Amino acid sequence: MKIRLLLVFLFVSSFVLAQEKKETTSTLLPKAQVFESKQSVTIDGKVINLNAKAGTLELKDENNRPIALYGFTAYFKENPEKNRPIVFAYNGGPGSSSYWLHMGIMGPKRIVVNDPNYNQAAPYELANNEFSILDVADVVMMDPVGTGLSIPIGEAKGSDFWGVDQDIRSTSLFIMQFLKEHNRLNSPKYILGESYGTFRNAGVMNYLLDKGYALNGVIMVSAVFDLRTLFFAPNEDLPYIVYLPTVAATSWYHGKVADKGADLPSFVQKVREFTENEYAPALFKGNRITASEKSTVAKKLEGFTGISSEVWERADLKITANEYYQELLRKDGMTVGRLDSRYKGINLDPMSMSAFTDPQSDAISPAYTMGFLDYYHGSLGVSKDLLYATSAYSKEGFKWDWKHQGNNFWGADAAVTTLPDMAEALSKDPHTKVLIMNGYYDLATVFNGVEHSISHIGLPKSATDRIIMTYYEAGHMMYTHLPSAKLFREDLKKFIQDTLRK
Repeated sequence: MKIRLLLVFLFVSSFVLAQEKKETTSTLLPKAQVFESKQSVTIDGKVINLNAKAGTLELKDENNRPIALYGFTAYFKENPEKNRPIVFAYNGGPGSSSYWLHMGIMGPKRIVVNDPNYNQAAPYELANNEFSILDVADVVMMDPVGTGLSIPIGEAKGSDFWGVDQDIRSTSLFIMQFLKEHNRLNSPKYILGESYGTFRNAGVMNYLLDKGYALNGVIMVSAVFDLRTLFFAPNEDLPYIVYLPTVAATSWYHGKVADKGADLPSFVQKVREFTENEYAPALFKGNRITASEKSTVAKKLEGFTGISSEVWERADLKITANEYYQELLRKDGMTVGRLDSRYKGINLDPMSMSAFTDPQSDAISPAYTMGFLDYYHGSLGVSKDLLYATSAYSKEGFKWDWKHQGNNFWGADAAVTTLPDMAEALSKDPHTKVLIMNGYYDLATVFNGVEHSISHIGLPKSATDRIIMTYYEAGHMMYTHLPSAKLFREDLKKFIQDTLRK
């Protein structure tokens, strides 16, 4: 009897302690905060009044347990028309907050920069963003965990969010929970990602579809779906092949090409044809290529890039992106930009074969960072007690897990790609369309790499016809170039209008 009473006592005590711990943990959890303000934007001569909300949403897992405070800034049109679309947007990195897209093209204000030149120090100018699509859709700027105001809470930790699959899951959870919270479950839905955000997009569109959230459209800005196209790995020809058209376009821009043709698009098309018909077969031969064949290809490479055939031959017809940044303007003591190769900066070591810095990033980062933070804590009214992390790279323990379900073969990761995710989503939903927006001068995520991925997606024409490609004479952030920003808006607006349910 005493033993039975003791067991009952221990059970009750452990239950009480567990409840107390649960209540204490719940009490200690930081609370979501949202700061509201009135904003407006003038587009095509019309003023659009907006209700802005900036702060965090308490994100819960599949068992309804709090796992994060997820940061966002949302712009809702006052007195909206019925069935107004909503666009969820984010940058990439991985580990970048969304302030680049926010202040470059998506929000009601934009940072004014001296494109493609360096900008002077503060004060920086914020202008009305006439290139926004807030006239046709509400916009939600998302900051993945570790960026912005987003932090893990409860029993969650950074590694639960910092990885290909972890990131796809948490991004999707936020979108689903935000739609429910704001009564937008039946709205036309879009996701827009830039850079790694496009790699994320391909996974998110499939994840959401599996949960019953069909998207009207997916927008990819400066895209990459297959990381093999970016990394110059040993015995891998693909990155050299897909980089060449952007390398040639950059040489064209900087006046290093003798025969520039009628315009940039027609010049790039010539390079594409040479790449497929001559350059790729030459690389495939490896050391079996004859001296005369090698010399012939090297001379043609000189014609397209302005880099001497001697350099091309010495490099076995393969120059990495880092080497190209240095080589193109080496005699001028300059290096060209990675994110936007129209930009150029001082070459600190003309003997080096690797660039020390990215001129485009150096030129615009202070303006974007200070301009955004001033706007965020000023006009949007977000408490100055809260620290906005522009990136996750300074976070303790930040390390990306590149494993992705579906990429594993024979117990090893054969590739890192979300292209199969996009293919699956497009095959399961015959109505979803994808808009891919490419910068000709983007040496970070090259347009021919995207073209290669789409041409190898393994879908019938009925599906690939729903993938739309647009091109801009600018770089990774093509919207810093105002003529491209104008085209960006026109293309995005048309895409949204064309994908609305008729």
